[in-house]
Amino acid sequence: MNRTCFTSVISSVGVALTLVSHGQDRVDHNAGDASASERKSGSLIAAAPMSHTRIAHTATELPDGRVLVVGGFLEKGSARAAEIYETDAGRFASLPPMLTTRHSHTATLLPNGKVLIAGGYGEGTAPLATAEVFDPKTNSFAPAGSLIAARAGHVAALLKNGKVLLAGGVGPDWHFLSSAELYDPVTGKFLPTGNMTVARESHVAVRLLNERVLIIGGHRDRRENIKLYASAETYDPDNGIFVRVGDMSVRRHKHDAVLLSDGRVLVTGGSDERDNRGAYDSSEFFDPNTGTFSTGPQMKLSRYKHAGSSLLLSSGLVLISGGASQPEIYDPRLNAFTLVAGESRLAGHFSATAPLRGGGAFISGGYGNAADAQSAAWLYRP
Repeated sequence: MNRTCFTSVISSVGVALTLVSHGQDRVDHNAGDASASERKSGSLIAAAPMSHTRIAHTATELPDGRVLVVGGFLEKGSARAAEIYETDAGRFASLPPMLTTRHSHTATLLPNGKVLIAGGYGEGTAPLATAEVFDPKTNSFAPAGSLIAARAGHVAALLKNGKVLLAGGVGPDWHFLSSAELYDPVTGKFLPTGNMTVARESHVAVRLLNERVLIIGGHRDRRENIKLYASAETYDPDNGIFVRVGDMSVRRHKHDAVLLSDGRVLVTGGSDERDNRGAYDSSEFFDPNTGTFSTGPQMKLSRYKHAGSSLLLSSGLVLISGGASQPEIYDPRLNAFTLVAGESRLAGHFSATAPLRGGGAFISGGYGNAADAQSAAWLYRP
């Protein structure tokens, strides 16, 4: 998850900061009409709150249907705190803490049912090279070796061979990374692989049906030197090489992307250099057959800081849950977005989403939309 700008603010003003959005959302005031599309959009309901407020944390659905929630900014900075949402009981249960304090990390469900938690920032702005594994059978964390490069705000993708690709992010002294590496759950070691074509942070990664990994957008450098990308590239797990593909129509960072049933990739939102004042309500598609992007429909709301919040549902619809005050659904058959009914004042920014059995989703935490860091959680029901 990609949080460079957010982390920069935290480091400059301290942990007592109040986080407020400045109205980046553009609401479609006709969205309340009870059209057939809206009746298919599902609903959002409040769930039991987490034990802590959380921003830049992760939520991972486990094989037994529970959801693991770890890390993030809490009331006094980033945290070791972990908890688990017991779906059947509709409540959170506490867990032993992680081995390391971290936020802006990645969490990847491995083929063996364990969860790899890698990198992120520790207290302050120091990127981590540590990793750990959560075992849902024992509800415990164990060391998982050391990354080749300390990194935070990177991306992670599970490959067809069971290894995990970790790429980009920010290293020590705000060095933006083009490097990538692989975690092998069989040996428990991190291995080198090829570098990306450019250094990226605030980018996203999607594993394609052809088993390659698409890396999209992002930025390098900070403040007046920031450089945003419209570019994208793919990683081939067979040879460990990244190759440039076509460019998006606009430069995007802090956006999201999700694989559609037909093999295309839907890219949503993000922003330009103005951050919340430049948030997009646009979308586009990547076609792996041509290696090119094309313009998609306009979303109902502008949204950014929502990486990892988009889910392909069993119905073929796509839930985009983060980055704005209300989730929305993309319907590929209509090529249109529809707002989800229910709670309309989600925090949205740097929240965490996980799929649930039965086609629903779990949404937690975040900040924004005139709200500070949240402990609230929600359930999406199709």
